[in-house]
Amino acid sequence: MTTSIYQQIASELNVRDAQVIAAVTLLDDGNTVPFIARYRKEVTNGLDDTQLRNLESRLGYLRELEDRRQVILKSIDEQGKLTDGLKKDILDADTKNRLEDLYLPYKQKRRTKGQIAIEAGIEPLAHSLWQHPEHDPESEATRYLNAEAGFADTKAVLDGARAILMEQFAEDAALLDKIRRHLNHNAELQARVIAGKENEGAKFKDYFEHDELLTKVPSHRALAMFRGRNEGILQLSLNADPQQDEKSTGSYCENIICSHYDITLDTAPADRWRKQVVSFAWRIKILMHMETELMGNLRELAENDAIRVFADNLKDLLMAAPAGPRCTLGIDPGLRTGCKVAVVDNTGKLLDTATIYPTAPHNKTVESARVVMALVKKHHVDLIAIGNGTASRETDTFVAGMLKDAGEKIQTVMVSEAGASVYSASELAAAEFPGLDVSLRGAVSIARRLQDPLAELVKIDPKSIGVGQYQHDVSQSQLAKRLDAVVEDCVNAVGVDVNSASAALLTRVAGLSTTMAANIVAFRDENGRFGERKTLLKVPRLGPKAYEQCAGFLRVMKGKNPLDSSSVHPEAYPVVKRIADNTGKAVNAMIGNHDFLRSVKASEYADDTFGIPTVTDILAELAKPGRDPRPEFKTATFADGVNEVKDLLPGMVLEGSITNVTAFGAFVDIGVHQDGLVHISALSDKFISDPREVVKAGDVVKVKVMDVDLARKRIALSMRLNDEPGADNKPASRGNANRDTRSARPQERSQPNRAPSNNNQGGNSSAFGGAFADAFAKAKRK
Repeated sequence: MTTSIYQQIASELNVRDAQVIAAVTLLDDGNTVPFIARYRKEVTNGLDDTQLRNLESRLGYLRELEDRRQVILKSIDEQGKLTDGLKKDILDADTKNRLEDLYLPYKQKRRTKGQIAIEAGIEPLAHSLWQHPEHDPESEATRYLNAEAGFADTKAVLDGARAILMEQFAEDAALLDKIRRHLNHNAELQARVIAGKENEGAKFKDYFEHDELLTKVPSHRALAMFRGRNEGILQLSLNADPQQDEKSTGSYCENIICSHYDITLDTAPADRWRKQVVSFAWRIKILMHMETELMGNLRELAENDAIRVFADNLKDLLMAAPAGPRCTLGIDPGLRTGCKVAVVDNTGKLLDTATIYPTAPHNKTVESARVVMALVKKHHVDLIAIGNGTASRETDTFVAGMLKDAGEKIQTVMVSEAGASVYSASELAAAEFPGLDVSLRGAVSIARRLQDPLAELVKIDPKSIGVGQYQHDVSQSQLAKRLDAVVEDCVNAVGVDVNSASAALLTRVAGLSTTMAANIVAFRDENGRFGERKTLLKVPRLGPKAYEQCAGFLRVMKGKNPLDSSSVHPEAYPVVKRIADNTGKAVNAMIGNHDFLRSVKASEYADDTFGIPTVTDILAELAKPGRDPRPEFKTATFADGVNEVKDLLPGMVLEGSITNVTAFGAFVDIGVHQDGLVHISALSDKFISDPREVVKAGDVVKVKVMDVDLARKRIALSMRLNDEPGADNKPASRGNANRDTRSARPQERSQPNRAPSNNNQGGNSSAFGGAFADAFAKAKRK
């Protein structure tokens, strides 16, 4: 790997070259990102997990670029065409597009019209007419007639000469670069409905005649238009000259071609032919190439943005506050098939199950209350978790009435059941509960995800959790890679109890493979709980390298060594021992002793192996061993009597929880089976460019109802509680900047349904919702 790669990554991340070199060396040595971020701060000078993930991604791209560079250099050299100037250009190429442009003239390809003409000896004519417009094309062409090669008349000869130049222009890297820069700044993306598809594609109606500057198309609109094209509703094209008079027959890009080759088209004998060459080269060769490339780039950027949105929301969901080890009763609501009930103890172990029918059409309220209260008393239930799918509010009302009648005060929480049915039917659930009906497994998952969202959600494919934006329109491999990294970072940030963790959770620990995780569980089942971390080295297939990577993230609670329950890595235990020896304090006496630990100076115990950052982390961990980085547990309280969309009235102030954050706003569960949208313009009184500056998934917020569309179940909300429905509510600062180009676009207004637990559509991933935003905008304008 060349030094330039280090320098480029360092520049992009705004860090020093030495930090990048150190991180790359660690990654190449098989170290994981969580391990490097947490336990190798001295080596990387404090690069965090986000920086390391970005570094890892760019490193992969640039290495692929370097590999491709070497293949191209070798190929051109073998052809005997590698000049010093070309070699320099190839070595300087910093993108794959630029590299492929340079290689285009030398790439092996099928015989083209231009090549056939060259083989027939017509190339001298092409260059002669191009460089000497005073020559008469017809007269000159007669000298190149070659019937055997297919050039029996002057028209065929001139067409062949034109094809030669067209292909050469289309392979001129410098010319392509100039045109690309022009298009990137000036071209528009055009969307048009395919004739006859108006009714079938009504959900894309805002794009039936849509023009937008290519560089200004946000990711959600781009993906919506690409989806419309894929479904055969929309036709997308590139308009290179949006400012040009409609009567004009040429493109500004043709002027770029003329300027590049320093020619002027006038009235010389060959100028008409030369103008054809320029026009055909642009329209037939270069435009098609550029349209494919630029739309591909737009799609790639849009997909990356959508993947980032999903990753950010997933992280917020996984890092949501756990209710903790409390006996919990989970209810998976239902109507005709009844509500499935499961009780788990404070460790998540299944204790009991039942099926009740408190809602329509059965309405067995009394019998259902008797069953549930019996389970509550039998198992001393401390929490009740209700899934937020079909019949959730009816079930919530039933539980509230039951507890009131019984005089019980048990906290009831509405829990997202996204992905619960996916887990229920999985091999993992079958192995965990082989004799339990599939429908009851969902209730177990709902109860457990209230106790510890992270521990339960890791059992589900992240893509099935459904907090994304157009998740099915993006590269599934890239999405899976990014989401897996998020899950890994979250799991390792929290830490895992090795004596209670499932194999699914252990698999996400740095350094552990699926096989190692299964072996840990099998070893634990056979030999009993782990008494200390170093016993992990006895687990089959778990060698010293894997132990180094995972040990700091695995906790042994109440074990032989008190440090085993902390995030202090075993390799750093000697540091703690030195502190103990020097101060005369036993390790047990140091843990949690804030006053003492504040008096210890990290610099006095730093050395060449463990620097000040690591010693500082050790002292912080000793002060609060095993601390959980997740926030304090709290839930939204839904308003009594507001159970359906029809119960909402403009002006109501309600409490809710953020379920999904997108580029254009945030969706809020206010307890009516349908999330409402707080548009980005209504999130704050000040200007914001990203909704995540204000909210994240799981936040409990107060919102005001601005508009309700009963027919389409669309709810417009505002977090600016001074806003009045029907008023022109502008942000207090920077005018109305938050509403600039973000309004009146269907994808910005599309809204996730309160979906059943198997919904993996990614929330706002549809192209629906134009009317909702119209209603939202209207409510703000009135």
